[in-house]
Amino acid sequence: MADRSGLVTFKGGPMTLTGSGAVASGDTCPDFVVSKSLAEDIKASDLKGKKVVLNVVPSLDTPVCSTQTARFNKEAAALGDGVVILTISADLPPAQARWCQANSAEAIVTASDYKHRDFGDKFGLKIKELGVLARAVYVVDASGKVVHSEIVSEIVNEPNYQAALDALKGLG
Repeated sequence: MADRSGLVTFKGGPMTLTGSGAVASGDTCPDFVVSKSLAEDIKASDLKGKKVVLNVVPSLDTPVCSTQTARFNKEAAALGDGVVILTISADLPPAQARWCQANSAEAIVTASDYKHRDFGDKFGLKIKELGVLARAVYVVDASGKVVHSEIVSEIVNEPNYQAALDALKGLG
């Protein structure tokens, strides 16, 4: 298991990212599995043929994660049916559903890494000290190639939305 200490910080303090992978632009997206509900899973292979934004947040119940996810929900309306915005966190699926309902977030799909812990492992985004995922954004083309990757270096900061949206628009 890779140990990538200090790649991200939380309020200035270094955190340790663990997991077997570290996914970057140009890589093939690993075939991860996450939970859409307590009983239903989503696999990366289920998304083939679509352009995908993987919006990764520590917890929807925190201000920055809520802002980030709301922003991608707002952007989704203009992106069309060929784009899936998949928000992944360690929150339980019922908590994700409550957040979506409370924030009128109908244009995104939420999924949890709570059960399988597969996504965090394959992307190398598990934060050892906090037990959640690091804040990150990936854009994956219809063939499954990662065309944009950003791991936000300070967990309390927002990602570069424009870079992700530009990468997505560059896919045509």
